[in-house]
Amino acid sequence: MAGHSKWANIKHRKGAQDAKKGKVFTKIIKEITVAARLNGGDQESNPRLRRAVLNARSNNMPQSNIIRAIKKGTGELEGINYEEYVYEGYGPCGVAIIIEVITDNKNRTVSELRYILNKNNGSLSEPGSVLWMFEKKGEIIIENIDNDENQIISDIIDSGADDFKKTDSGYIILTNQNNLSTIRSHLQKLNYSIRSSSITMVPKSKQTISIEDQTSIIQLLELINNHEDVNQVFSNILIE
Repeated sequence: MAGHSKWANIKHRKGAQDAKKGKVFTKIIKEITVAARLNGGDQESNPRLRRAVLNARSNNMPQSNIIRAIKKGTGELEGINYEEYVYEGYGPCGVAIIIEVITDNKNRTVSELRYILNKNNGSLSEPGSVLWMFEKKGEIIIENIDNDENQIISDIIDSGADDFKKTDSGYIILTNQNNLSTIRSHLQKLNYSIRSSSITMVPKSKQTISIEDQTSIIQLLELINNHEDVNQVFSNILIE
């Protein structure tokens, strides 16, 4: 029975990992499709598509999936017509939240997001009520680093990055959004492993919340982020 129990646990963990990977793939495919539809299927002339494809490869997405998503975006293959929207809202304690969505059914998505927020002491708000609190930036995540820490910091600074933060597995680097591709290329040439590069929303100031309230807010943000139509979610909470 012990062996059976261990196998069940392994199966459960693998199932959870596969489900998580599937969600990541779904979000990347939507991003590739929308990027190709808006600005064409040529990665050289479409920076957004190029970023999405690079992120797909960083997550080990098969090339066939990438090509199919691009062709659906350009209309070469039939596919779902996705649209993108940005919603603004507030969570517990008045924490500001921005939700970027890619969906084929706006009414369904906004209804489900409103339900999630209302159920967790939050609410959707009027357009413009939250966006002004954030600044658009480029974000690069590098992981699996063996280099000397001083050398890493020196390379990040030399790349032209605006700011950076060390994490358990690497570094989060913030850049001017217009320099995102250039800085990514610079770091790749130095053999850094790029986990992702994207446009992010950085709060101009962060809101301090008690430890007790942080738990409920983080749970809400995770619920939102796990919604299949949510591409990215941002908030101004300061995690301590």
